[in-house]
Amino acid sequence: MITELGPWHWFLIAIALIIFEALSPAAFFMWLAAAAGMVGLALAVFPGLGWQVQLVLFAVLSVSSLVLGRRYLKRNPIATDEPNLNKRGHQYIGRMFTLDQPIVNGVGKLRVDDTTWKIGGRDCAEGTKVRVTGVDGVVLVVTPEDKGMGSVAS
Repeated sequence: MITELGPWHWFLIAIALIIFEALSPAAFFMWLAAAAGMVGLALAVFPGLGWQVQLVLFAVLSVSSLVLGRRYLKRNPIATDEPNLNKRGHQYIGRMFTLDQPIVNGVGKLRVDDTTWKIGGRDCAEGTKVRVTGVDGVVLVVTPEDKGMGSVAS
């Protein structure tokens, strides 16, 4: 059966891969679908291609389209109105909070809305106003805003 692959087989494989893409959370199958479509076009133009050549061509085009597609998307990210949707900590960068617990040895906790976050930064006393300046994994990085006030002497 594999020895009798024709252009329509490759086009059907491309359609099936596009359906898989619609059902999957990652942009992966669309690059394979593009490769299958290109093999179908190549087979329509050169009908004498053997099945071995078709499979090698599909493999090469799959890897090539995947690499080129990822590179393109990295340089031209898809614009979104919610860039921090799945980066919960990043949405707090730039916001000010008042510590209800001190930061000791560079580690503390901060209550933000209904969640308690682990924080890291200079040692500060309870009541110090801090600004979130970054995120390191699941730790909010904070810096004190009240310079000279609320710092714990070491």
